[in-house]
Amino acid sequence: MNPPAPPPEAAATPILCTVDVVLLTLNPQLQVALLPRDRAPLAGMLALPGGFIHADEDADPLAAAARMLRAKTGLDCPYLEQLATFGGPGRDPRGWSISVAHVALVPADLLARGAAGLRWHPVDALPALAFDHAQIVAQAVARVRSKSQYSSLPVHLCGERFTLPQLQAVYEALLGEPLNKVSFRRRIDEMDLLEPLEGERTGGAHRPAQLWRLKDRRRGALTLTDRLLGPAVLAP
Repeated sequence: MNPPAPPPEAAATPILCTVDVVLLTLNPQLQVALLPRDRAPLAGMLALPGGFIHADEDADPLAAAARMLRAKTGLDCPYLEQLATFGGPGRDPRGWSISVAHVALVPADLLARGAAGLRWHPVDALPALAFDHAQIVAQAVARVRSKSQYSSLPVHLCGERFTLPQLQAVYEALLGEPLNKVSFRRRIDEMDLLEPLEGERTGGAHRPAQLWRLKDRRRGALTLTDRLLGPAVLAP
């Protein structure tokens, strides 16, 4: 006798799958880009740039995030990384949903190229946000500040050309701590990140500062160090 056939499986409930991007700049404090939602649910509320993954177009969530950034902000960001996955039945009124969240960094001098509708808000003084986007922003900011202690991440908030004092100021803004100039520069040199722009300096005629740029092979990625911060680097 043949065993009884298993009962038919219930049709699976569709799960909404999106990407959301925490786009950060430093101008002069750390700020995040927000957009008012143009449709239900929560129409009119501020939210992160995001949208549905296109299965026939996006090779992976990172590609979807890059596409979404271009479409919603007009920006190709020099640094983009996956942050975390947020999901559950209660985060979106439309049903069970998953968002693959990303964090992107853009120098302030590129902002003029972005969409006019972007609204920039200090990360420490956010307005009410749609869905769970406040939680996503908080986790992204914690990630950026943590990685700034042991990596080259802050350099991606600098422009194409910058001085070493400008780079140090970016690190200090993210870390909330003053850094010892000599020790900081030693750590940056150890990471082999930068190359000087020969013959290019900025500032006064008496003591012009050398301009630097990120090496091509370091673009879009992080260089890690276990010695960036410590008693020798923090200013007394």
